[in-house]
Amino acid sequence: MLDRVELQLKAGDGGRGAITFRREKFIPYGGPFGGDGGKGGHIIIKADESLDTLRAYKYKRSFKAENGGGGMTKNKHGKNGESLTLSVPLGTLVYLKSNTGSLELMADLETAGQEVIVAHGGNGGYGNLHYVTATNQAPRIAQPGIAGQKRSVVLELRLIAEVGIIGYPNVGKSSLLAAVSRAKPEIADYPFTTLEPVLGVVNVEGKSFVLAEIPGLIEGAHSGKGLGHHFLRHAMRTLVMIHLLNGASPNPLEDMIQVNNELALFDASLAKRPQVVVINKVDLPEVQARMKELKTSFSEAGLIPLFISAAGSLGLDELVAETWKILQPARLKAKLTQSALEPAKVFHPQAVDLDKRVHREGNRFILAEPELETLLDKLDLSDPADLQEFNAALESKGVNKSLKAAGVKSGDTVITGKMEWTWTNDEDRSSRGHI
Repeated sequence: MLDRVELQLKAGDGGRGAITFRREKFIPYGGPFGGDGGKGGHIIIKADESLDTLRAYKYKRSFKAENGGGGMTKNKHGKNGESLTLSVPLGTLVYLKSNTGSLELMADLETAGQEVIVAHGGNGGYGNLHYVTATNQAPRIAQPGIAGQKRSVVLELRLIAEVGIIGYPNVGKSSLLAAVSRAKPEIADYPFTTLEPVLGVVNVEGKSFVLAEIPGLIEGAHSGKGLGHHFLRHAMRTLVMIHLLNGASPNPLEDMIQVNNELALFDASLAKRPQVVVINKVDLPEVQARMKELKTSFSEAGLIPLFISAAGSLGLDELVAETWKILQPARLKAKLTQSALEPAKVFHPQAVDLDKRVHREGNRFILAEPELETLLDKLDLSDPADLQEFNAALESKGVNKSLKAAGVKSGDTVITGKMEWTWTNDEDRSSRGHI
């Protein structure tokens, strides 16, 4: 089961503004007529209830949204790029991966149709119509479109089930799931029969709950041994655990302790979930012969286990009823907790914090803005038109705003890439840092 993937995403770039002029018969002073570029498309991740795995991303891991179209003559706006929507199963966590490899939760997509924009498309550039001034009636400059965001995201699927069946391999988890629901897991007498979590719906008192079999719990599972933590994460959403034990095991109580240790080592909160302790295979003569011994050992540990036979359908009604009884308060507690945390559940990516681009050293302000550095490589600032384009970029990218917020004053030095200049406060030009 593919339940964790890393994707490389690129939102669409904004289209370039147009440099055109109005030339029509009988209109002697046409002037600039260039339209703005279109916006680049976003990349959106959306929860789809028809999906159950992330297998759609097994081979293709890179995606790009459409770029915005360039501005056109007659002040026509360029076409906006189409956004790209990637569908994922319900229960998918979306993490933003930083350059250092750390992960930040962006969204927890639990409900059908829930979505998050993970990469924003760039804005289109202004056409030359925006640059008309009293001294420049025919500007031959336009803004390039702003590049769309590049993102590395990790998608992690955690199945949405309220009750999980845990226990060592071959304790009868698959048999129990099949006996109390309509699920059809593979059932066989060898370790790791179940290679992926299986869900089933259990009906009780006219209502229902989702039950999941969580495979792979052996000693060392938290560190990846056996089927390992690949499936332990699916237990994270469960509210109640059915801890199934093999009555024929040499020491079922020790088995239970070991599995709980693995849960705690993976995530401490898992070991604190309510558990229904169940001893299976009571239809076997050797288990029947030690019933008193099992009751005594668990009683001394402060536990009262249920005794069932999943294969023989013994004690299942009592098990379902007990699970349902424990699930009710767990549901209420989860609902109250979720309501309290709801505002922080989905983290929409925010625009870049402009001030973080500026590092101050006395009266020197070092500006980290790769797009400006790229633009500088293409411009000749001895050309008035190129100089005006660079000044326009300072304004459109919010650089002037960032520098002023950082405390820049007239006479201070500003450095970006290999270039430096002196900041001047020109009141007639809204205190822009023109070169």
